[in-house]
This record gives sequence, structure tokens and C-alpha cells, in this order.
Amino acid sequence: MAVTRTSRPERPANDKGFAADSVGVLSMVSLGLASAAPAYSIAVTLGLVVLTVGNLAPAALLIGFIPIVCTAFAFRELNRALPDCGTNFVWITRTFGPWAGWIFGNWIPQIATWIAMTVLAQVGASNLLALAGWEQAPTTAVTLLGCLLIALTTAVAYRGIEISAHVQTAMVGVQLIAMVAFGITAFTHTPAADFSPAWLNPFAFPDSTSFAEAALLCLFIYWGWDAALTVNEEARDRTRAPGTAAVVSTVVLLSTYLFTAVAAVSFAGTGTAGLGLGNEANATDVFAALGPALGGPISTLLRVAVCLSAVAALLTCAVASARPTVSVAVHGALPAAFARVHPRFRTPTVSTVLTGAAGIGMLAVLTWAAPAFLGDAVLSVGLLICAYYSATAFACVWYFRRELRSPMALLTKCLLPLLGGLMMTAAFARSVVDMIAPDYGSTSLNGVGGVFLLGIGAIVLGLPITALIRLYFPRFFREGRRSVAQTLVSDDSILRSGLADPDEPPTHLTESPTS
Repeated sequence: MAVTRTSRPERPANDKGFAADSVGVLSMVSLGLASAAPAYSIAVTLGLVVLTVGNLAPAALLIGFIPIVCTAFAFRELNRALPDCGTNFVWITRTFGPWAGWIFGNWIPQIATWIAMTVLAQVGASNLLALAGWEQAPTTAVTLLGCLLIALTTAVAYRGIEISAHVQTAMVGVQLIAMVAFGITAFTHTPAADFSPAWLNPFAFPDSTSFAEAALLCLFIYWGWDAALTVNEEARDRTRAPGTAAVVSTVVLLSTYLFTAVAAVSFAGTGTAGLGLGNEANATDVFAALGPALGGPISTLLRVAVCLSAVAALLTCAVASARPTVSVAVHGALPAAFARVHPRFRTPTVSTVLTGAAGIGMLAVLTWAAPAFLGDAVLSVGLLICAYYSATAFACVWYFRRELRSPMALLTKCLLPLLGGLMMTAAFARSVVDMIAPDYGSTSLNGVGGVFLLGIGAIVLGLPITALIRLYFPRFFREGRRSVAQTLVSDDSILRSGLADPDEPPTHLTESPTS
């Protein structure tokens, strides 16, 4: 292969065909919030957390936030050094090699997104039908409408990042207004339980099992903020703005969740009867259970907010999942067709359509296999989140291991990411042990819990798929690190990171037309 060396070229503002400088910080924050689907996430998760730890649900939200914000700093620092829309895939490949990059940076995030899309589609469809007066719609109707929602949001994502950002900002605004309105209204009613600072005590959990399960559930409700970084090649100030947006998104989520959770627990209590959040009948949607009891238009507003939350998150999945796939193809780990970008819309074409098709296919398969998969799917996604977030956090620590010359660098590039990675690894390990039990979650098969089968099964399935990919794209698995290194903003980034090979000159390598 002929190689041409050029000295310190400027990296093009946009080298994949995206619309450079088209997304601001506010749009990226909206993207991160929309992907987390705050109204939907707290509605379907808070009850499950209360069933696990009672009135310590707010403390669980705090515990779940710690590894999230620590990992957010890892994403921020890695994006500054390597602002590629492939994010996890690029960072983990550059640090730990092609196998780790493909499995933990591509396969696991993608399969987590596809599973999440099935849950989002089901929630969005069921709430939309309820708004239309069909409260107990059959599974077939919900599934068909869910598939239609995925198709529609995929079409919007295909049309351009700017229209997607505007739509998401509007839907996120409605969600936040509804959640604040719910909290204020709940606090104006006679409380079923008086607020106690003990609700926020992270050391009051009764045992490690409940602690781990609650933390895993809370990881799910924060998940999605990293979607802001997948549009880094379309952002203004691509090295700093996406990381800032990611950190801001996590803080906004924490504030909103804590306010809503404290209001809900105070208003309804954690009892097992009536409106109590310990009542299993209320666990799958606390807003649907508590909204009518608050009176006025709040119930309808909450229903609209949850519906918009699910739809906004579906749209974000289509936007945020397609762009990393483009990067994977650009780096030679998928067919070149997946790197195609529409010349007018400046969005991924094949990758966007693939994301929508995968979500529809996953929804159909999981609904056919186990109609009551909602709770298990949430828990299994939490397991996948732990896997690839921890890998990214450890990648940050190793990537910057030679650049810890100041206290701030030591904190943001090493200590915080390391803490986040270790906490997520611990939650993953403990949860794997617990999830094997057939009574963990709502489904099981041959004595094994459905959550374990969905989560661990998805990860294990990545091994033969990666082996198959290696057969078709051997060059990436031989030269993946070097290929990814060429996407650094400048050669100075390689020197600062300390990851360049000692005998590799600080130059940008490009293949000549004769290679």
C-alpha cells in the first residue's frame, strides 16, 4: 500500500458529508434530553424503583446519577480529543483495539437502542390510543401503531438534523412543563407521607441486591444524554459544545427527576394499596395512576407528555443511532453503503433506514415472543448501558494516562471516569448474578429470567457477529487503531494523548490513489 505523508494539515470541518456548524448547544441539550425521554422514563421507572427500595427512590436517583455524571466527563474529554460521530466506537477502538471497539462501541449501544425503541414505540402507541379514547387497545393495534411511529420518526430524521432538532426541542419543552406542573400540583394536595431527608440518604438501602437493582433502573432513566455527542460533526465548536451539552443534560435530568419523585412519593406514599406507589398496579406508569387523582387538566397533560416523550426519544434514536453507523462504515468495519449521506438533507441514508427497520423488527419479535416484556426490556437495557458506558469510562482513563499533569486533568480525565467505570462494572456484575433467577422480572424461559436472556444474550450474540464481521472486513481488525487515529482533529492530539506509537512520526497518514 502506498502511503503519502503530509505535514500537519487542517482537518476538514466536515469530512463525512454532514451539515457542519448546523447544531448549537441548546439543540444538543434538547437532543440529549429527548433521548432520555424524561416524562416517559420517570413514569415507567419510578414505580419499579419504589417496589424495590420504597421511599428511598429519590436516593436511588442520586446513586444512579453519580456514575452517569462521572461517565459524562469521560465522554466530554474524549470528544475534545477525538470529535468523531462514531463516539464510543472510535474511542474504544483507538484505545483497546478493533474487537473491543466493535463489540462495546458499536454492537452493544446499537442493540440497546433497538430494544429501547421497542419499549418507546409501545408506550407512545398505547398512550396515543388512550388519548383517542381506546384505553384497553389490543396488543396487535398497539404494535401496528408502534411500527408506524417508528417509521414516521425515521422519516423525520431522514429529512435533516435541523428539523429534527426543532421538533425535539418543542417536545422536550412540553415534557418539562408537564413534570413541573405535576410536582407543583402534587405538593398542593394533602401528602400521604411527609417528606423526610432520609429519602435522600444513599447509605440507607437495606441490602446490596435492592441497591443494585434500583441503581440499574435509574441508569436507564438517565441513559440517552450521550446522544448529544453523536452530532458532534454537525455542531458549532465540535470539540467542546457536545461535551458541555452532555454534562448539562445530566444535571437537568437529575433536577427534574428528583423534584418529580419527591412530589410523587409525598403525594401518594409507598403503600401497596390504592394510589400507593408500592401498588404493583401503578408500577408501570405512575403518571397514569396519579394524574386523575390530582384533578383538572393535569392528567391529560401528563398523558400527552408521556406520549411526546416516547415519540421524541424514537426520533432521537433514529438520529443518534444512524451517525455512529456512518463512522463504522467510514472506518471500514461495515459495507461502504452505510456511510452514504444524502446530498441535500445531509443525513445518513442507509444507516437511518436501517435503524428504523431494526426497531420495527425488534418490536415485532419481542411482542410475539413475550407481550409483557416492558419491564424486562427496561432492565436489560440497563445492563447493556453499564457494559458500554464502563468500557468508555475505562477508555478515557487509559487514553489520557500520560496527560495527567494538573489536578483538573487528573480529576476529569482519570478519577471521575474511573469511579464511573468501577460503579457501573459493579452494578453490572451484581445484576448479572441476580438476573439469572426466573422470578427476576416478569418473564422467564426454562428457569432463566427473561431480563438475563435479553441482556446477556444480546451481549453474547455480539461475539459471533463480530467474528463474522472480521471475516468480511479483515483490514479493519488489522489496522483499526491506526485507521481511527487518523480522525484526530490534529496531529497534536496524538502527541497530547500519549497514545501514538513511539516510532510513528507526528504526521497525518492518507492513502494515495495508488493504494
